[in-house]
Amino acid sequence: MAKTSILASEAAHFGSMAGDWWDPKGASAMLHKLNPVRLGFVREQLDRHFGLDECDFSPLSGKSAMDVGCGAGLLAEPLARLGAEVTGVDAAEPLIEAARVHAAGQGLAIDYVAGEVADVDKQFDLVTAMEVIEHVADPRDFLATLVSKLADGGLLILSTPNKTPLSRLLTITLAEGTGRIPKGTHDYDMFIPPEELTAMLEGLGMEVIETKGIAFSPSKGLHLSEDLKLNYLMSARKA
Repeated sequence: MAKTSILASEAAHFGSMAGDWWDPKGASAMLHKLNPVRLGFVREQLDRHFGLDECDFSPLSGKSAMDVGCGAGLLAEPLARLGAEVTGVDAAEPLIEAARVHAAGQGLAIDYVAGEVADVDKQFDLVTAMEVIEHVADPRDFLATLVSKLADGGLLILSTPNKTPLSRLLTITLAEGTGRIPKGTHDYDMFIPPEELTAMLEGLGMEVIETKGIAFSPSKGLHLSEDLKLNYLMSARKA
């Protein structure tokens, strides 16, 4: 298996969740809660980077997007609704099958690919990889592959847990310990601090545009924040 691919054990773990991926109360419930926060950041970055009209309902018309580690399409489908020509890539075949079925039911034409992102022979205006880099065999090689798929003038957006005591407590001890996230989803040793991810991107000729945290509070729930201790999103472009 290529270094840039998701580990076989990880693909099997997430593939086992395919049956209720679209159930907001199922095994992927936390992803459903995270998705609106991610989408807010993605739309903000797209509007700013490409100079889009924030009131346009199809601002990505004429642009291409690839969502890596797409699961069953939680981010790929909104990108398609924004007008993009979308490719979704995931190492877990059951998730890709679920994604195709769901997209067809929504009348969305999304090109879903089961396998290696390195094998996708195209470049894209937008490349996203949400909660993926902490599940791969070699993060730097994975990033290098993502960068190679980015068209000139394109935008890369990532999200991942920070490597802090708080992220371990909330993500693994509490969320996995109480069954809110399937046990074994995360390995704390694979978590990456934002300064380390920034350094890897800069070493690949990328310029980080913005880093925002995903924080939690009883009053706001999950929301974008300057607090990076739990989870964060990062956007970058070719320097």
